Amino acid sequence: MEREKMERGKSELRMAIEDLSLPSSGDGEDQEQQGKIRRSSTMDLLCVSNQLLRVLDAIGPTLLVLRQDIQQNVQRLQDLHARDTSKYAGLMEIVMEEMEEGTSKKTNSCTRAIIWLARSVNFSICLLERLVKNPESSLQEMVEETYESTLKPFHGWISSAAYRVALRLIPERDIFIELLMGNCQDTGDFGEDVMILVSIVQPLLEEINVIYRCLRCICCCTCSLIAGWMYCVRGLKITEAQCISCFSFGR
Repeated sequence: MEREKMERGKSELRMAIEDLSLPSSGDGEDQEQQGKIRRSSTMDLLCVSNQLLRVLDAIGPTLLVLRQDIQQNVQRLQDLHARDTSKYAGLMEIVMEEMEEGTSKKTNSCTRAIIWLARSVNFSICLLERLVKNPESSLQEMVEETYESTLKPFHGWISSAAYRVALRLIPERDIFIELLMGNCQDTGDFGEDVMILVSIVQPLLEEINVIYRCLRCICCCTCSLIAGWMYCVRGLKITEAQCISCFSFGR
């Protein structure tokens, strides 16, 4: 069912832009409080991820495998954030807590959810940019290229095969853009909206990338010690790369 905003002619892109933008009006304590809420990186990631889910719903069941994956990660992060919206307002705080508890590598950790949501959002943003910059290319071609450069490096052969089948079933380029633009908006605004959305989402992705690099850095230090210990104590020769592979959060 379409939301009230869609009935008034706002596209999914425009709604995402508005949801992720700082409030432009208001005064005093209310404005300050709203600003704090809007600057929550956890809420921003949930916002753009939920918007992505709505787009996938509009496309239909062909991308069910992608939708289910995103939905599970959104729910996991959403549940944690709801426990204490102040404590878990920042993504870094969530990751650091799980690192301290030793749960960040678990399958159901919020750290994994954050990283995989960021990868899905990055895939989507890169695809939108390609749509704008390559008006003559087919959607299937651009999806393939975007997948190769964003998600594929983190997928095993089973996940890769499943995603390839699903992504080949997406609609034609014009139909896809119409789904994104809604019923009452000029498609000429599509390129402008995409670039605005990219500029808003990019800082969030960069923040998550910093978090990921911190995890890898901690892993490098830890795995260097582990590799040395395994050789000295047990006579086993393993490389740091073999240890670090467990921190790649791949599938």
